[in-house]
Amino acid sequence: MQSQAVRLRHAVPSLAAAYSEALRRWMGDPVLRLAGLPIITECYRSPERQDELYKQGRSKPGPVVTYKRGGESNHNKVPTPALDVAFLLADGSVSWSGLLLSKFARLMKAADARVHWGGDWPGDFKDRPHFEVLG
Repeated sequence: MQSQAVRLRHAVPSLAAAYSEALRRWMGDPVLRLAGLPIITECYRSPERQDELYKQGRSKPGPVVTYKRGGESNHNKVPTPALDVAFLLADGSVSWSGLLLSKFARLMKAADARVHWGGDWPGDFKDRPHFEVLG
């Protein structure tokens, strides 16, 4: 499994800087720090991995997690303008809490106004773990 630093090195510089700043602010807040540690679950992803995720909720069990096939996602670009975040909890479990992700999204957008959060996407599909920088 890749380390957080290795994953972050795959991101475009502006996204990596926004994530680092948001993480610094999160860890500097005693209440947020106790809620969980933000971790990058995905940054660059191969087109093959993208295709596997696309199958979820279609030909594989589970909920739909993406509408993009391999090569269509911003995660498939090098360097990538996209990353996904979850939270490592004190008991060692991983959480994709919408509440925690919305709090982290505020910090990401405050760090760089170019950051777009998947939780703000119009329509029914919200990709709350997803953050990207466009342009």
